[in-house]
Amino acid sequence: MRKFLPKFAYLLATSAGAGLSPLWPGTGGAAVGVVLAAILIPASPWLVVVAYMAVFAVGVWASSHVVSRTGTEDPQIVVIDETFGTAATLSMLPLDPVWWAAGFLAFRFFDVVKPWPIRVMHDKVRGGLGIMLDDAAAAVFAGASLLLLNDLIQRLS
Repeated sequence: MRKFLPKFAYLLATSAGAGLSPLWPGTGGAAVGVVLAAILIPASPWLVVVAYMAVFAVGVWASSHVVSRTGTEDPQIVVIDETFGTAATLSMLPLDPVWWAAGFLAFRFFDVVKPWPIRVMHDKVRGGLGIMLDDAAAAVFAGASLLLLNDLIQRLS
């Protein structure tokens, strides 16, 4: 068990290895989030909420483990936060490829740029919780922005 848990934490934190990509690991983790959101399409809303709560909790645990092992505050290989954030964003949007592409891009924008208050969370909350929390906030910003855009489009149609 002593050897299994660290390897399992790395597997989860890297979103099954997506974080090990030498090119844009965060985007690779976000792509895993598209798969997660697609898998959850037929699930009931309650199951979706429970699934995202579980991914968030597991992400905090796995990220914390990698942070403590590497001594790095936000290791680049940890991408479970991008997986969670992208999936959460897409789950808020209409089931349409255009909206999902916009959701992917909007999440990546808020995740990379980190406007206030996302930046505050990123800077002030440490460890695995901080890693996951700023991406949860980015998902809320991305989803809310696109839902407002969708509402505006509906009203103008």
